[in-house]
Order: sequence, then structure tokens, then C-alpha cells
Amino acid sequence: MQPTQSHADNRNSIMAMVMAGGQGSRLRPLTDKRSKPAVPFGSRYRIIDFVLSNLVNSGISTIYLLVQYKSQSLIEHVRKAWTISPLFPDQFVTVVPPQMLNGKTWFTGTADAVAQNLELIESHHPDLVLVFGADHVYRMDVGRMIEHHLEHDADVTVAALPVAREESSSFGVIVADSDGRVRGFEEKPAQGTPIPDDPSRVYASMGNYVFRAGCLVRALRDAQRNGETDFGSHVLPRMLAGSRVFAYDFADNRVPGVKSYEEQAYWRDVGTIDAYYAAHQDVLGAQPILDLFNPRWPVFSSNYQGPVARVMDSEIDNSLLGAATLVEGARVCNSIVRREAVIEEGAEIEDSIIMDYARVSKGARLRRVIVDRHNLIERETSIGWDLEQDRASLPVTDSGIVVVPRGRTPFFARGPRGGGGGYSD
Repeated sequence: MQPTQSHADNRNSIMAMVMAGGQGSRLRPLTDKRSKPAVPFGSRYRIIDFVLSNLVNSGISTIYLLVQYKSQSLIEHVRKAWTISPLFPDQFVTVVPPQMLNGKTWFTGTADAVAQNLELIESHHPDLVLVFGADHVYRMDVGRMIEHHLEHDADVTVAALPVAREESSSFGVIVADSDGRVRGFEEKPAQGTPIPDDPSRVYASMGNYVFRAGCLVRALRDAQRNGETDFGSHVLPRMLAGSRVFAYDFADNRVPGVKSYEEQAYWRDVGTIDAYYAAHQDVLGAQPILDLFNPRWPVFSSNYQGPVARVMDSEIDNSLLGAATLVEGARVCNSIVRREAVIEEGAEIEDSIIMDYARVSKGARLRRVIVDRHNLIERETSIGWDLEQDRASLPVTDSGIVVVPRGRTPFFARGPRGGGGGYSD
């Protein structure tokens, strides 16, 4: 795995702590057996791969992943996919569960998660510490944010996403001067304070921070004494009084290799089933607004060694197929079919997501359905065509997305293609 050219200042020692303990309750049932960062995305990725790829592509390779809820599948994925280089001691992605060194409590907030691991920061003696979330699908040259941080001699820099003012209630809103100096934070206001010179938009906090290491350690020590546990609610507002806190406008971020038809500053919170489904639609089409093929800024993931997909006597339109998928005599339209799935003769799949190791049997019809892993969709089954009927046995969102929860028995173990399969998450 080789990182691309970075804009990060190599004169600074930089480490990253990624908040990967998200429970993801709004994504249920996809998070019944896994944490939110471990949820599959696209034809071969998981949500965690986006933040890790952004960091590695930006030349940052000292990365601690702080995990908590239902973390086993995430741990297995990181073990298989994110070995950077065993030859260089400062290049690693290491999973850190709650150590409970100072008490018998799990992480109780983002700041508490970092505070419980201050010894990791102190052992590396970095100049800068990045604290990034793991719950979003986006591309970001982190080096540009670091440059902004250094140019402004900031103690803390907060990544800020411009959003419509009427969307304020969905975000923590950053109040900033025209020079980017942060003056306050508003937690999900009905109408947030607008961006200077742009009354129609506000700065939404992306949950990504660059800290001067010494300032971070002092702030977290103070937070521990005061019983404060969260960056957005406690630590950052307190730091406004005595520290230089700046906003970094994510709209100015540019990533190498992004095509003219893409959304240049793409960022999505995929925290609900509807948002997760919509983000998948963004990677489809001849000119997707998020084109996952970018050799200059790749999204890294597991190096699966299985065969390529096979399609026989089928109609495939505007769809992505994962490795070792078999589609035989079926119709697949505007859909994503992940690794080692089987689509049998006469099946029709429209606007759907079929995850790894699932089998859609003969004559089944699926429309606007998310089928989680290890499922067997029986012959002639119809899902997504009669939502009232679907609601009797399956989760259905307000917009009409039907979810088939993860199969209870790993179907791949029963040999849908005479063998195959992998870790059964």
C-alpha cells in the first residue's frame, strides 16, 4: 500500500486518532451485529476505509483506531486490510479498545476516548494530533487542512462543511469570523449563525480536528478534572477563551484526480438507512458524483484473492458487481451486488444493494431493497413492491427502503457455489 503525494508538512510529527466506536443505532438493522464504521459500502469497501484512505493518501501513517461497540468485524477487517509496513515502526493502523486504565468505564464520549489514551500521544511526542471520525463517506486531502492550521498558527482547527442554513438543526454549527477564527458553537440550532458574507449557509462541524499536541493534552487533562467527555459539547467551547481555534472550509479542499463531473468536496453522513442508500446511488451512473475509481487518490480496502465476477445470459445496467459474484439469467439494474453473491435465473433486482454471500433465488423480485450478508432470498419472493406487506416482517424506512437483516446462518457455509466465503460478519 503506497500513499499518494501529500500536502502535509513533513517537518511536523503527526499522529491520528480515529473515533471508530460508533454504535450506529440509526443504521439498524445493519448495525445489529457490527459497529457503524464496519458497515459495508459500495461493491468492496467498508465505511472505515474512507477515513483511513484519506489519512494514508495524505502521508499520515501513524494511526490509532479507537473502537468500542460490536468491534470484532471491524478488528478483523483492519487486520486483513490495513497492514501498512512492518518494516517502519511509525507506519501502522492499530486498533485500541477501551483499556480502563483509570477506571472501569468504557469511552463515554469523543474527548474521553482520547483522554483514556493520552499515554499513546505522550509516547510518540507528536507536534500535531489529528482526531477524526470514522462514520462518513468522503474524500479529503488532510494535508491541506494541516497547511491551513499551520498558516494560521492555530491551536485547534475544525473541519467545516458549508450547508444550507435550513439544515442547521441536523448539525453542530460553527460560528466563525471572516478570517475563520471560531467564536462559538451552536448545537443543532433551528437557524444557525450564517457564514460571513453568505447568509444562506452555515458551517457544519464535520467532527474532524487538528490539534497542537500540547494544547490537546492540557485541554483533556482539564476535561478529566471537570468531568467533561465530548469535544464538540465541552472541550472545544472551553478552549475558545484561551486558544486559537480556526475553521477550515472543506469546500476549498481539492483531491488529486477528481473528475470535472464529480462533487468536488463530497462528504456524506451515512448515519441513517435512507442516507446510506442515497450515498450508494452517488457512486452509480456514467458520471457519478463520487467516482470511486481514482488512481491518484485510491480508496484502499481488503485484498480479496477470489476470482472476478461472472455474468451469463443476463441483463446488467448501471450496476456494480463485486468479486466472485455470479449472475446467471437475471436482470440487475441500478444496483450494487457485493462479493460472492449469487443471482439466479429469472431474478430481477432494481435499485438495490445485495451484500456479500447473499443468494437471490430463481424468480425473486427486489426493488429498493438492502439485503445484508448471508441471506437466502427464496424463489419467487417479491420485496419492495408491496410495502405494507413488507412492513409485516421487515424494516421499511419512511422513504420506502426495505432492509433484509443479516442472515442468521452463514449461507456461504452451505456452499452456494460449492465453497468460498470469508469472515462471517
